Amino acid sequence: MYAIIETGGKQIKVEAGQEIYVEKLNGEAGDVITFDKVLFVGGEDAKVGVPFVEGATVTAKVAKHGKQKKITVFKYKAKKNYHKKQGHRQPYTKLTVDAINL
Repeated sequence: MYAIIETGGKQIKVEAGQEIYVEKLNGEAGDVITFDKVLFVGGEDAKVGVPFVEGATVTAKVAKHGKQKKITVFKYKAKKNYHKKQGHRQPYTKLTVDAINL
């Protein structure tokens, strides 16, 4: 069985036991987080939400928090002597999906 959930403005396909990376969430390592915005539950009998599946939840445990690799943002205007270099590291939360509840 799998489900598609919405978190951080993104839709993610999850299965029980899977490790996923999502936008940073509140909570310490070891905390249990419940997602109630379940868009689709697939398996033997699929359930499609309008927009969410009623009564369906996904529980996950926070494994750790971290930051992704650094990206370089470089702005440049030709012939105007303007350039700006900036770095960015996006924070994330690593989750381990425990169960998909209907």
